[in-house]
Amino acid sequence: MQRTAFGDMACSIARTWDVIGEPWSPLIVRNIYIGITRFDRLQQSLGISRKVLAERLRWLTEAGVLERREYSAKPPRHEYLLTAKGLELVEVLMVMVAWGDKWLAGEAGPPVLYRHHACGQIGHAELVCSACGKPMHATGIDVLPGPGSEPLAG
Repeated sequence: MQRTAFGDMACSIARTWDVIGEPWSPLIVRNIYIGITRFDRLQQSLGISRKVLAERLRWLTEAGVLERREYSAKPPRHEYLLTAKGLELVEVLMVMVAWGDKWLAGEAGPPVLYRHHACGQIGHAELVCSACGKPMHATGIDVLPGPGSEPLAG
């Protein structure tokens, strides 16, 4: 089956989805972020097939989200680390976590808590405006064409 090339669309959501839009990629990024960086441990922690994991790691490395680094020469062994691009992707995932904790956690509550280094408090990610610092919600913004937009047909 041919995969749709979302990366060619003039849409930042589609381009992001092209990188992480299959179920394993965000989970792999999450696990690498929390320190599970080696292939065998990733496979064990996720219960993913070796073939799928190898494909996803290759894709994320080619996309610049991960860096592959050798940690043993004999035998050759590699670990995967987040690049600056990958660390910013974790921030996107943290916003998804906040949504999931609010709408899907159920009575048990969130499975993971986040302590903010700057204040030491448990918190969650929130969107704020880069210009004024106030909360930014879908109901309080207008979507305007940007410099990379394509003209609408018709």
